[in-house]
Amino acid sequence: MNVNMDPTRTTVSVEPQVPAPVRNIPAVTMGLIAVSRDCFPIELSRKRRAKVMEECRAGSIPVIELETTVENERDVVNALREIGEKKINALAIYLGNFGPEGPATLLAQKFGGPVMLAAAAEETGSDLINGRGDAYCGMLSASYNVGLRKLRVHIPSTPVGSPGEVARMISDFIPVARVALGLKRLKIFSFGPRPFDFLTCHAPIQPLFDLGVEIVENSELDMLDVYNSKANDPRIKVVAREMAGELGRGNSYPDMLERLAQFEVSLLDFMENNLGASEYAVFANKCWPAFEKYFGFVPCFINSRLATRGIPISCESDIYGALSEYVVTCATLLPPAILDINNTVPADMYRESADMVKDYTNNDLWMGFHCGNTSSSCMATSMMKYQLIMHRLMEPGKEPEITRGTLEGQIRPGEVTIFRIQSTPGAELRSYVAQGEILNIEPKSFGCIAVFAVHEMARFYRHVLIEKRFPHHTAVAFAHSGKALYDAMKLMGVNDVSFNLPRGMLYPGEHPF
Repeated sequence: MNVNMDPTRTTVSVEPQVPAPVRNIPAVTMGLIAVSRDCFPIELSRKRRAKVMEECRAGSIPVIELETTVENERDVVNALREIGEKKINALAIYLGNFGPEGPATLLAQKFGGPVMLAAAAEETGSDLINGRGDAYCGMLSASYNVGLRKLRVHIPSTPVGSPGEVARMISDFIPVARVALGLKRLKIFSFGPRPFDFLTCHAPIQPLFDLGVEIVENSELDMLDVYNSKANDPRIKVVAREMAGELGRGNSYPDMLERLAQFEVSLLDFMENNLGASEYAVFANKCWPAFEKYFGFVPCFINSRLATRGIPISCESDIYGALSEYVVTCATLLPPAILDINNTVPADMYRESADMVKDYTNNDLWMGFHCGNTSSSCMATSMMKYQLIMHRLMEPGKEPEITRGTLEGQIRPGEVTIFRIQSTPGAELRSYVAQGEILNIEPKSFGCIAVFAVHEMARFYRHVLIEKRFPHHTAVAFAHSGKALYDAMKLMGVNDVSFNLPRGMLYPGEHPF
């Protein structure tokens, strides 16, 4: 598959690369604990917990069964000890019967990590005396006590179910818990001031601290100093060879690779040396126009490579863009991308692609674009090029030199979710999530780019993206992950989460005529 660009910018197909091992994402160790009201048979909760575990094993859902069953506060102490011994960092509290609302929610409070509440449905009409658990009722009392303790816990959409249904709830909770664990230990490094020409990337940072995220803002000179200090690092040639292998036939500027490798080594060393009390990190870096004059390249290819390793780097010092990418990474365990919600699809392209557009209208289509920062594993075609827009500005009429270093081509077709978490000027968090797909339509343009399709995109664009003042950058998950992202935002206390409403359901303020 070749993207139709001008002859000087021809793209060559390459095989997708296998992502490198990721250390920048938390591992979830999920525990399942049963609770029991002391006036109900404790064995009912134990047996029902065992049935949930059977379903988890059958579905290869990684869960550790806790032997303690919580009836009272002493059991909470014992449960916390067992949780510590088994190194559990996310917990499903299961009401096998009505459950002790005080001890159950005390356990959630003292545990401190991400918690899900679920409850057992009744099993058979032939055993509704000694075998009736009343967890349907108990879940109401538990949720009331969650409110009393001012806790944020995950309660599934339908929280009372059969063993198989509860096992699926736990499976769905794992990526939500991973997001919560990641954000509590995340540090965002930014380099360079948020530029005046990208005021949309400006937002108050207080909500980051409210989430538990650390932020360290640095000068571009700080990075230049680190970069210069690595000039003779022996790792540079090793990394440059890795880059050449990744690019394959798309390695159009082999003389650039050692410069780019030096920058990659610099970023990774800076991250390692400055994590401090945090465990995970992302970057929000100012990438132009001064960057190219002093470093001698555009950093896009490095951004793509670190995204592959679970270390996203957002462009234009977009701090909340970096945060959004990291949320996507934790939710999907896939490389993210940050793209501009960039341009409409011309009517003639829509007509030409009638066999590819399915049931989408042209108003559902748009192009996602960035200079060249998308992981090669997420590209259908990719090649190292120069950044055309920057070349017009910095090297007009000249052969490209300092504007080289993009990874360009068509982003691969398939399922996607667009996502953003953002602070308002008043320091309130908002978010959106919308599922769609990338269509196998030739973009006929430059950069890393694709034709996206989201049902009712025109209305979503007007009544969410514009009405709620979201910036043009969106984080892209290369999977349908709306459920996990929506639930993760709710668990983190982001109550304003928008999505693309179906036709016939009006947004607040949408014109009814």
